[in-house]
Amino acid sequence: MAQSALARSERINGWLFVMPALVLLGIFMVYPILWSLWMSFQVGRGMNFSFGGFANIMRLTQDPVFLRALSNTMLFLAMQVPIMLVLALFFANALNDSKLWGRGFFRTAIFLPCVTSLVAYSVIFKSIFAIDGIANQTLLVLHLIENPINWLSDPFWARVVVITAITWRWTGYNMIFYLAAMQNIDRSIYEAARIDGVPAWARFWFITVPLLKPVILFTSVISTIGTLQLFDEVNLLTQGGPSDSTLTLSLYIYNLSFKFMPSFGYAATVSYVIVILVGILSLIQFIVAKDRRA
Repeated sequence: MAQSALARSERINGWLFVMPALVLLGIFMVYPILWSLWMSFQVGRGMNFSFGGFANIMRLTQDPVFLRALSNTMLFLAMQVPIMLVLALFFANALNDSKLWGRGFFRTAIFLPCVTSLVAYSVIFKSIFAIDGIANQTLLVLHLIENPINWLSDPFWARVVVITAITWRWTGYNMIFYLAAMQNIDRSIYEAARIDGVPAWARFWFITVPLLKPVILFTSVISTIGTLQLFDEVNLLTQGGPSDSTLTLSLYIYNLSFKFMPSFGYAATVSYVIVILVGILSLIQFIVAKDRRA
């Protein structure tokens, strides 16, 4: 009896300790999720809304702005994430060399952008890619172009600027994961391969990459989630322009909720498109990365 009473007391004390955190999670996470799910079936403007069934889902298929935002988001995902992860893997492999001079400096320099103020770096990028900015001046001096490029006013080049900005900001973040994982690989494996005459590229491809498989999966999933939720860069650099060429799903949700005549129900429906995409793409990545060895 004494032991059961003690166990019961420990359970009660345990629940009392975690209860404040559970209450906060319920208020600020669970409740908003359930509320947004309920709102996704509401139609109307502002706070004057009513149950509309699947009307918002049908509206998605007929909304050209949504389809444009979806295609832009998938384009950024397909172009930026592979480039960023490959660069992060390349930098991590180079900076893992114990013979490289100034490793600490280069590691800090590559990682620094991800802790830089978002507003500050957006202002810098706007000045770099202005008509009379450093980018155009450099290209003109090198005779690679004859006339300045309207980076932020041309749909194609505006996408290039956004992809460049995201890659610059988050490559170092992913590099840290790869670098930490590489430093945990037993050096004797590389020594044995080197003694057997395995070239450097083969050691990287057949030893480093397979051993980094779990970390590569992790970074690909979080990078996919981050890109599908892309908002800050496009809002500060292009505001979705020109002509919605850089509009993303998250920015469209913001516009539906706060910029245009508020349509909270439809905005909630668009937000669940992101949730579904995250789930599907994450599942695909886990399936592709699954170890198929018998």
